Formats: sequence, structure tokens, C-alpha cells
Amino acid sequence: MDQFNFALASAGSSELIFACALIGALGIGAQWVAWRIQAPAIVLMALAGLAVGPLWTVVFGEPLLNPEKVFNSGSSELLRPIVSLAVAVILFEGGLVLKFENLRDAGAAVRRMVFLGGPLAWALGTFAAHYAAGLDWGSSVVFAGVLVVTGPTVIMPLLRQSKLGGRTGQFLKWEGIVNDPVGALFAVAAFEIIRVAATGESILGKGAMIIVAAALGVGLGFAFGWAIVRAFRQGWTPEYLKAPIIFASIILCYALAEMIEKEIGLVAVTAYGMTLANSRLAGLAELRKFKEDIAVLLVSGVFVILTANLTPDVIRRALTWNTLAFLLAMLFIVRPLSVWIATFGTLKRNEAILLGWIVPRGIVAVAVSSLFATLLEDLGRRGDSRFYFSGAEQITPLAFAMVFVTVVLHGFTIGPMARRLGLARKERPGVLLVGVNPWSIDLAKVLKDVGIEPILADNNWRRLRPAREAGLNTFFGEVLSEEAEVRLDHAAFDQVVGLSANEPYNALVSGHFAPELGRHRVYHLPAQDTEEEDPRAIGMGTRGRTLIRRGRGYDSLIRDHYRGWTFGKTKLTDEYDLEDYRKDRPKVDLIAEIRADGTLIFLGPNREAKGGDGVTLISFGPARDVDVATEPEEVAAS
Repeated sequence: MDQFNFALASAGSSELIFACALIGALGIGAQWVAWRIQAPAIVLMALAGLAVGPLWTVVFGEPLLNPEKVFNSGSSELLRPIVSLAVAVILFEGGLVLKFENLRDAGAAVRRMVFLGGPLAWALGTFAAHYAAGLDWGSSVVFAGVLVVTGPTVIMPLLRQSKLGGRTGQFLKWEGIVNDPVGALFAVAAFEIIRVAATGESILGKGAMIIVAAALGVGLGFAFGWAIVRAFRQGWTPEYLKAPIIFASIILCYALAEMIEKEIGLVAVTAYGMTLANSRLAGLAELRKFKEDIAVLLVSGVFVILTANLTPDVIRRALTWNTLAFLLAMLFIVRPLSVWIATFGTLKRNEAILLGWIVPRGIVAVAVSSLFATLLEDLGRRGDSRFYFSGAEQITPLAFAMVFVTVVLHGFTIGPMARRLGLARKERPGVLLVGVNPWSIDLAKVLKDVGIEPILADNNWRRLRPAREAGLNTFFGEVLSEEAEVRLDHAAFDQVVGLSANEPYNALVSGHFAPELGRHRVYHLPAQDTEEEDPRAIGMGTRGRTLIRRGRGYDSLIRDHYRGWTFGKTKLTDEYDLEDYRKDRPKVDLIAEIRADGTLIFLGPNREAKGGDGVTLISFGPARDVDVATEPEEVAAS
């Protein structure tokens, strides 16, 4: 008998290990595929879960991955706690980017959208969920609160894709940042009120207790944040333990708050993240990067688990005319009305039209709505509950449907619509050149001549003067500062080059922008002529790609510039190809090539020019090459 029980336990553990491995592989794999094909990761993660869950069931009779069975086997029920902890970490990460000064920087339109448009969208969404989707009133109120959010993880790629900048782009960006934790708090408040009503308790008395519990949750989050800030500033923890301490403290904060009142943990961890965000804690960027990495892992797992846990029957019941009516109501009634009413008098007509249409939902919407769907189902099954939440089981598929439709529909329409309304940038994203000197100014001039808009950034007003006089686009300030997150239009560039005389600073710039743009789009200019493998050089892991050929540094470039070297641009043809150019100009440094479609490719030791008909080469070399008798047909940059 003991051997039989051991065999069962071994089989169960093997199934659990396989499920965890499959969830991790599918989640991270979906995100990698999304990065490769430039598709929304949230859609591919959901599709991965559907493939091994309900679709596998339809084809083979049972799912390849059944989270309900794997995590809730025997006497242990792990599925909901796992999802709850994942949601807590996701909300903490959302609170970590929410600074109080953001409300000031975002402008009146965003503030009105948050404080007026949010409750209005909540109310209108409740009616849409009840009358269109057919959910009961309790489920409708909770679900509509979650749908207020517009996640920045979805918004930012759309802004880059559509070339949407200016005030409209800033509005969408800041609305996503500020609203990200707000919807979850709406849902918590609604659920607690409904739970009290369902159990027949005194709403007045219990409501007062919930308010007190929420206040205690906020206070607990603040206390955790204050304690962590003090500990880190006083040097009570080593650097390598800071990130693990943060992660462990999130779980502890959530657990303690849950002991006060159910679901108050979500409020506590959000307050915890906001406290750290507003603390001006040194090294917060590194901690935020760790949290983002953890959040990516958790988000991947949660999405696969939630979609795999859906059954074909639940999906069939969700694919109805009611679902279609709900989606249409949310897209064409709830969002436009809430935006137009909340921002009346603060936006132009074309801005209001675009903002009333674009509202993609993301990670928080699905994760939080799925969590509360489970809680409502459990509440309806309780013996002391006065209500049966008939629509609770439909919340998760409705949330996924909302995410699919908004991400895909808005992803394909934001660009054409922005152009039609005159809100899109007419030029393609340019390049940010950090560090102003005579060499970088001339590089910016030649880039502008070939249709690539450069932005010259420096924190010295005097050094920027020649660039301003040349009519170049400039940014005065520190690109690594928090101020630059607001003032610098990140949609205006998709590549960054560190060109200052300070090589460690160039490395910092590369490291700062690499997570946002990708390390293959940030470039680093060494201060001196050194090989990449030189032990005196800054390590490859802490900087961007090397600009220009191996061994070429700032000092030698500036020296040659003063000796009369100039930038040039040469367009290749079938008659005059790359090989001909190299023979004619053996001494030049090839800086970049502009492909026939206008794509800018900076060159370096590990990236050679490909050439081809219609390709334009950007070079830096002697004004007249004495080694050749004739010069190629070339236009020299001024």
C-alpha cells in the first residue's frame, strides 16, 4: 500500500514538473516569437495557452495542460494562490512607475480622464456588461472596474508603430501609466461591497470595516516602502540582496494584508510600489529592471495558465451575439463617451476622435479580471451567499476577447487613423546622438541630408549652440534623468549613439536605452583607439555596439576632423557597387548605410556594409584621397 501511494505521489510530482516546464517554455517562447515577428506578445501568449488547453481537448479528447487538475490535485489548491501572487507582483510593478508628479506632468486632460473619465467608464461599462454581455449586476460591476485600465506595456509599442507623438502620444502614454493600477483598485472596492451584500451582512457596518481595512492596507504598503528605502539608504543590505529582498517583501506584504481582509493585499502591494516610485531611491532603475524581468516571467506563466484552463464549453458559450454586442458597446459607446465627456474643452477634435478609439487592454486587465472571476464563482458557491453570480465564469473569456480585439484592431488601425487625422509623424523615427561636438554635429548634418532626422542631446547649453544655429533638432538636458522620461519624445527615435568624450558615460547611455530599444539599436563610441578585447576597454556586457571599425575612438576621430576629414554620402548603383567604392576610397571609415527602403544601419566591427543598388553609404574620410587618381561620384556633406 505504501509503495502504491509512493507511485501515485511520484506520478503527480512528475505531472506537476512537466506542467511547470511546459508553462515556462510556452510563455517565454511566445514572447520571443512576438519579438521576432514584431507582434503583440499578449496575443501569442494567449494563443499558446489555448493551443495546449481547449484546442488540444477538441482534437485529442483531453488537454495537454490542465492547470485546474495539476495545481488543485488532492487536498492542495494551488491555482488561485499562484495567480493571486502573480497578480500582486504585476500590480506592484505597475505601482513602481506611478509617481505623483506624473499627474502634474501629464496635463489637465489626463487628470480629468483619470478622475472623471475613469468612474464614468466604470459606470458605462457596468451597463454594457449587464445588458449586452448578459452578466449579472455583481459580476458586471467588478468586470467593468477592471476594464478601465490601459496598460503601458501595450500602449508604448503602438505609439512607436504608429509614429504617434506630440500631445496625443503623451496622453495615451500617461493614461496607461496612471490607470494601470487604478482598475484593479476599482475591482477590489466593487468586489468587497458585493461580497458584503451577498453574505447579508450590514453594508454600513461592514463597509466601514472595509474602508478601515483598505486604509490599513495602504498604510502597510507605505510602511514596507519606507522600511525598504531606509534600509537601502543606510546601507543595511548588500547590493546583491536588494532585488531578492524586494521580491520577498512583496509576498510578505501581500500575505499580511490578506490577513487583515481578503483582497486588500492587492491594494497594499500597489501602495508599496508607489511608495518606492516616489522615494527617489538610488538604484531604483536596477530594481525596476529586476521587477520587470520577474513580471515578464510571471505574466508569461499567468497567461498560459488562464487560457489553458478554459474549456471548449466555456469558449463556445462566450462566442455569442451577446459577446459581440458587448465588444461593440465598449469600443463605440463606452470609450468615446467617457473620453469626450471627461476631456471636453481640453482636446482638439481630431485628438478626441483618436483617443476615443484607442484603448488597448493588456496584462493587468486579463490577470485581475481572471482572479476576480474565480473569487466571484467561489462566492456564488458558498452556502451563505444570497446571490448566484451567473456571469462570473464568462469574465475570463470576455476579458481575453477584449484583449484580442483591442490589441489587434487598434494595432492595425492606429497608424492609418493617426495619419488620416493629421496626428502621425510624417517622417520615420530618427536617431538620438548623445554628446555634442564638431564631429557629431557634422554627422547629424549628413544624416539629415539623407532624410534621417537626428536629435542632438547634451546637458551643456553652450555645446548645443552650433547645433541650434545649424537648424538641427536638439535636446537640452540629461537623457539619463527622470525629467527626460517626460520631456524627451521617445517615439521620435529608434536608435541611440553615445558620442561624448566620456566613454563610461557613453556606456551608461547605451545601458539606459538598451532595454527599451534593444541592445542591437544602441551604439557606443570608445574614448580612445582600443580593440574591443582590450582589457582596458569597457566590457561588452555594459555598453552598446561599437560604432565604426575596430580600434577607432573619439580622440582619433576628432583629430582627423580637425585635419580636414569630412563626411560624405555616396549612392551605390549596379554600375558603381560597394567593391568599386572600397577600391576608390580605401582610407575612409564607413559609418552607416541607408538601405533602399530608408532603413538606417550603423556599421561596426561585427556589422559590415552589404551594399546594393539604391543603398547610400555614409562615410568619414579625407577630403581628397591621394592614393587614387579619380574620385567616385560623391556629394560631400558640409
